[in-house]
Amino acid sequence: MIEEGKPLFLQISEQIEDSILDGSLVEESQAPSTNELAAFYRINPATAAKGVAMLADKAVLYKRRGIGMFVATGARELLLGERRAAFADRYLDPLLAEARTLGLGAEDLATMLRERAAASTTTEGNPA
Repeated sequence: MIEEGKPLFLQISEQIEDSILDGSLVEESQAPSTNELAAFYRINPATAAKGVAMLADKAVLYKRRGIGMFVATGARELLLGERRAAFADRYLDPLLAEARTLGLGAEDLATMLRERAAASTTTEGNPA
């Protein structure tokens, strides 16, 4: 679960984000405490707290005094927006640049994408 070379607090933050995105941590539900995270990942509670604080700074989590951290209303949509923008930056921008180099237009790309998507759906259930 822990990746080498990536700061632990970022990994904690991403794990919580992933739980919100996949629905296992719903809006207005209580997030794991820093002590729970520290025990689970066998890390220093301060490191876990730093990951949780990042999400609080982004308004993904909020604190209920004396109770703990909770998932904010709208957190899932906020995270989806961030991830979609990151996806576009990481994958779509280079794809479009290469397509321009090859003389491919938007419709060419759309056709290629549909063909690849159809091919992957027909082969997903079949063993190779």
